[in-house]
Amino acid sequence: MRRARIRTAACVTALTAAALAATAPAAGTGTGPTPTPTAPRIRWGDCPQKPVPAGMRCATLSVPLDHEHPGKGTTRVALARIPATGPARGRLGSLLLNYGGPGAPGIASLAADPVLFAKLGERYDLVAFDPRGVGLSEPVSCGGVQEADPGTAPGDPAAQLAALRAEVRQCERHSGRVLPYIGTVHVARDLDLVRQALGDRKLNYLGFSYGTRLGAVYAALFPQHTGRMVLDGVDTLTEPLTEQALASARGQQRALDNFLTWCAHQEHCVYGTNTRTAREKVTALVARLDEHPLTGTGGAPFTGDDAVLAIGSALYAKTSWPDLAAALARAERDADPAGLEGLLEPPATAPAGTPSKVPADNAEAALTAVNCADDPDRSEEKADPASIAREIDGLGEQFRQASEIFGPRQLMTVLSCYGRPAGSDFTRRIDHPGAPRMLLVGTRGDPATPYEWTEETARRLGSAVIVDYKGDGHTGYSSSACVRGYADGFLTDGRLPAGTRACPAGE
Repeated sequence: MRRARIRTAACVTALTAAALAATAPAAGTGTGPTPTPTAPRIRWGDCPQKPVPAGMRCATLSVPLDHEHPGKGTTRVALARIPATGPARGRLGSLLLNYGGPGAPGIASLAADPVLFAKLGERYDLVAFDPRGVGLSEPVSCGGVQEADPGTAPGDPAAQLAALRAEVRQCERHSGRVLPYIGTVHVARDLDLVRQALGDRKLNYLGFSYGTRLGAVYAALFPQHTGRMVLDGVDTLTEPLTEQALASARGQQRALDNFLTWCAHQEHCVYGTNTRTAREKVTALVARLDEHPLTGTGGAPFTGDDAVLAIGSALYAKTSWPDLAAALARAERDADPAGLEGLLEPPATAPAGTPSKVPADNAEAALTAVNCADDPDRSEEKADPASIAREIDGLGEQFRQASEIFGPRQLMTVLSCYGRPAGSDFTRRIDHPGAPRMLLVGTRGDPATPYEWTEETARRLGSAVIVDYKGDGHTGYSSSACVRGYADGFLTDGRLPAGTRACPAGE
């Protein structure tokens, strides 16, 4: 499945901000938000992972496993806080941070790079959390490498469905009781208990990528408790998984084209100065590696799928483009994949300093589990080989037209939820022009969350303000001082301009 995330000093990560009319039904079987029990105060102590920044303290908060049926017991949400550094009289309470994913651990991300939020940290206590099922919050796992590989087309739909169902059984065996309750609606309700436990009247929030989906759901469930909210890397509220995957393929191709245009103006670009032929040559490299893989580290084959993952990863941040150019040159000239391998995230290692109780595959297991919990279109009830065959046969050409490189891989992600329980349609029903005012940031060259989705969400909200960042990469806060100026100004002083504001690339 598509992973969207913000990158700081460590790899960390969409999908949108919004609010629902008070009369709209909440997720689940009820007709409104489930009453939220009063949360206890948090008792802060030492953090279980090392090292952590000076002053950072950690805690856990017990929350209902199932908010609609509290009698089922509780689960734990892990929290971390860095107290505000400014004078006490200027403090504004807590600012909740979500780095995206779904599946990115907030605590490890804040520990890796708190400096990015130093200005906000003068007036806010910076609070990060690992959502249920992630990191230190009763992490889910599928026991290792996923059995159903979404990166290659199935030759036999029945065999592919069997592999998907086998993966689900693995996840159930290794994840425990939290797996059926891992969706975004449950996490949003957890957040309101966190808000209460922190002693804040309203939730002030900065969310990136998937964190914008979480912000949307929170604002929908608890509009009266929604404070200042900034959402960066905004995804669609309404499009089904197929449309999301198509848009992602187009966004990745657009980002690759931007990279190749940049490369053409650099000395020694392996593809020369013609961007059209450069695109053809990258496509040919991927096809060649699919047919004749190179020998990678430890003798493992390095395939076209590996190359696509490496290229896509480097497109998330423009600072990675020189490394991508060098890696492609090494692969083309020397038949050496080492540079591209270096762009890949290690597939089965936990973040440095993470306690050993966090499974190595937790991020990937949580990514799929949350996205499927939020997808109402595909489930075990709708799964049969004919459905899979229709998906592949009916959509193949569309995805190839979107991107010869990224399209086929994105197409396979639409199968991921077959074999799992039916997901919620709550996010798609978020549509409320009277939502609390909030700031949305869209990046023109974003490979994961296309700028069009920022505009679409703003139209649905009616009261959202857009910052239009003309740069490249996924999200704008970490790469643009201009974007940070608008976001920090709103969060600290409540300044929110009308209409759309532009931030030039590189500023």
